Amino acid sequence: MTTFSLSYVSCFKTTSFSRSDINHDFLRIFGRFRFTGASAAATTKIDRITTMVVASVAGVNGKAMAERTIIPTQKQFVDPFRQGLIILDGVGYQQTVVVRSYEVGTDKTATPQSILNLLQETALNHVWMSGLLGDGFGATHGMMKNDLIWVVSRMQLQVDQYPIWGEILEIDTWVGASGKNGMRRDWEIRSHATGIVFARATSTWVMMNQKTRRLSKMPDEVRAEISPWFIQKQAIKEDCHEKIEKLDNNARYVNSGLQPKRSDLDMNKHVNNVKYLGWMLEAIPDECLESYQLSDITLEYRRECGSSDVVQSLCEPEEIGMIKDGVQDTNLMDRCSIGGGIIQGNGLLNCLLNEGSTIRYTHLLQAKEESKCQEIVRGKTIWKKRINLLPFSG
Repeated sequence: MTTFSLSYVSCFKTTSFSRSDINHDFLRIFGRFRFTGASAAATTKIDRITTMVVASVAGVNGKAMAERTIIPTQKQFVDPFRQGLIILDGVGYQQTVVVRSYEVGTDKTATPQSILNLLQETALNHVWMSGLLGDGFGATHGMMKNDLIWVVSRMQLQVDQYPIWGEILEIDTWVGASGKNGMRRDWEIRSHATGIVFARATSTWVMMNQKTRRLSKMPDEVRAEISPWFIQKQAIKEDCHEKIEKLDNNARYVNSGLQPKRSDLDMNKHVNNVKYLGWMLEAIPDECLESYQLSDITLEYRRECGSSDVVQSLCEPEEIGMIKDGVQDTNLMDRCSIGGGIIQGNGLLNCLLNEGSTIRYTHLLQAKEESKCQEIVRGKTIWKKRINLLPFSG
């Protein structure tokens, strides 16, 4: 039997950089960074970067174990391994990513789920570089002391164009206050080559007690930790939120018997919000998915979903007030009628698709119990005509 022992010695790896060093050495790692505006201002503060690492002192069969990093305890300004840096006068975060093969669908463009995963990853890396991260899923040191975790209450994603396989993206993220006890986080996704904005997103987060699973007020020590990072900048500007109506069991499209797998649970031991989107999209008819792509999604989270829940996905198309080329088409439903009666089912959907209209759906995920159903997420999606912008085929 092979046995091994492993111990670690904490140490600080401290490296000094001048700005010319960054422009030379880091550009070799990053490929290219555009230090403009606030980004340039942030880099002037980079005189010294201190990273805490853990160095291995024992191995297996005499072979040294690979060095493993631990969470930094001080603010970082550049992270060459994650290709990230602090921007927006020292409070925002930018990361360069490449669209991987496992992040695209059959059309070779990034899936909506992949985009949400990128948003989540950059948000966590932002907290990582802040020096505030405890050992939780984005929780600060003050949150860990109070058994608090972050839960998202609302998310909106708008996509103008989906990035393609192999495309290099720049993702900016920042945070701001949302009411007295919440936090807003925004994102912007751009083409690294052209600077064109592909997508933007905004979200609202509140705190939950990890033991009681109840929402909590923001403690003063947590507010003191995160409020210096707050800025007043919005990726999506809207005066008021559109109300999402609750669907009933008479919805046109229903998927039942959905059960979370172990792989669907995150570090907070509940179903990750990206899985919710996947369940919603599974209820969309194939006719829509073939000709249209998701351009806007809004999710309102009502309760967490655990490993024992049995989930039902409801989906209902909005048949009135369709939008065509940015203008409300009041005659659309008349054209999609026969003898004064509205075409039903897929006949209506095919008519709308042929008209080239924007298609809208209302969604509901609910946990089915013996005597009642409990809402998990309400959602609204908007779909626009699919445009193939791929530079290759096959």
